[in-house]
Amino acid sequence: EEASYSAEVGYCFSLATQTDRIQQEFWGEEHGLRSAKTPTCILFNEKHKFKEFGYDAVMKYSTLPSSEAHKWYYFQNFKMKLYNKVTNKITANMELKADNGKRFPALKVFSESLRYMKDHALNTIGEASYQTIYDTEDVTWVITVPAIWDTSARQFMRLAAKEAGLITDMFSEKLIIALEPEAASVWCKQLPRQGFVAEGGDREKFEESPGTQYVVVDCGGGTIDITVHEVQKNRSLKELHKASGGGWGGNRVDENFKEFLKEIFQGGIWEEYAKNHPTECHQMMYNFGLQKCSSRREEVYIRCYHNLTRVAERKQKDIPLLFEGVQGALWCDGTIKITYEKMTSFFAYSVKKTIGALQEILNKPEMATVKYILLVGGFASSIILRDEIYQTFSEQYHILCPRDAQVAIAKGAILFGSNPQIVASRISALTYGVEITQAFDIAVHDVQKKRVSKTDNYVYCTGLFQKLVGNGDVVEIDKVASYAFTPTEADQTNAVFCFFCTEKKDAKYVDEEGMKKLGSCTVPMPNPELGRNRQLKLDIKFGLTEFKATGTDVTSGESRVVMIDFLTV
Repeated sequence: EEASYSAEVGYCFSLATQTDRIQQEFWGEEHGLRSAKTPTCILFNEKHKFKEFGYDAVMKYSTLPSSEAHKWYYFQNFKMKLYNKVTNKITANMELKADNGKRFPALKVFSESLRYMKDHALNTIGEASYQTIYDTEDVTWVITVPAIWDTSARQFMRLAAKEAGLITDMFSEKLIIALEPEAASVWCKQLPRQGFVAEGGDREKFEESPGTQYVVVDCGGGTIDITVHEVQKNRSLKELHKASGGGWGGNRVDENFKEFLKEIFQGGIWEEYAKNHPTECHQMMYNFGLQKCSSRREEVYIRCYHNLTRVAERKQKDIPLLFEGVQGALWCDGTIKITYEKMTSFFAYSVKKTIGALQEILNKPEMATVKYILLVGGFASSIILRDEIYQTFSEQYHILCPRDAQVAIAKGAILFGSNPQIVASRISALTYGVEITQAFDIAVHDVQKKRVSKTDNYVYCTGLFQKLVGNGDVVEIDKVASYAFTPTEADQTNAVFCFFCTEKKDAKYVDEEGMKKLGSCTVPMPNPELGRNRQLKLDIKFGLTEFKATGTDVTSGESRVVMIDFLTV
């Protein structure tokens, strides 16, 4: 069995022998809805016990009395907490802030979400296969993550999957981390012409045209993720440009709308309403979220609840007067009417950043032969976003959107899970290397980094950076970066490798500006008899979605897969 978990949130599955028959689950039918995804929302009670997920969490939280709601821990859009370009400190014991303002273990939020999805998927798979009971061990799980997530965020998801019972150990190959724009690309390349809402000319499937180059723009709730691929003769994909993008997804539109409401309901009205009536406030935002991806180019109506009027009255404010002078919005008997132009303004930031990032990539000389732009992800269903991209790029490029843009990633994850080699090479987004020591040379080394061995007076330089792969390098998935290491101390019984990265092409020392410590791993060197005349070889595959390291004690010939710990501060 194959099952994949995607962004906002949904899953597909297939028998391992029948990846051409992918089945998907629909959500919300018990609430009168039928959606390919369910909201990334989870609810815990005051005792930290998991209660609801998805639409059920939204509905339960929305019906809690305001006097009770503040005791519960409600989270939404929490996946974005693993992408933070400023601090980016992701650790196993990090905490998230719930809707009630209280802190809660992030690992529990993610692992309980994955546990819910796992149980739901196993139940659905059992029903779909005539009650055959499948165990977790029978399933290869594929979790999709944004390509712009770093190594620590990807490892955090693996740890959460382990806590949720998808896998039993961190090395398990029963879990595959897939990158969302790659999964979408894998799905789109095998679609016939009719598989797209708008198609560019009379063409065959991309995978039947080796040399075809295209940009994939994964428009999610949290992130916009961009990658560029070329179809190879064997139908595999070659990455042409390192993954890029940022936190400009559909959630930004919601945030802009909320800021607009604060401007209208000024004088502390909105703040008091949001604090004392969180479930109503949430319902308003949820209704807005449903309408922002509407395909109609017309005004939008958002219903307001009676408590908002009551809060305004307590502050001696007449709501119709609050709307005087407000551009793009009218008060209509308990409903806010928003013009299409005003609605478009909420998208301005996301649209500007997305178009700017695309232009920056496509203006490069090596991108001159790219002919297609593919829009995927839930936010791609927004007519406002699609229109702006079409108006900017349609003269030079064919703009395509698969008919199932919202589930293209989940379906592509199934295909990727059955053949991870389908993306044959990637472009390294950063320069990666390891901290080493060398015999001290006064001509080239910083005297402040001079050290003397405590066992045999060996003089060495510490804190040197040994580059393993460079920013912008093409890395094939099976390519191994190797480094031979000699112990610093004669009596050393293990070696600790510390990994660093930088945006620079190379560096001399690990404490240079712009260097960031990623993590470390420990490799045993059990026999110290030969002193420093021993060799340890470290092999790392950088071309995979998760780095894989193998340490070999050349003296004993003993090899072992080592876990690089990216989650310890």
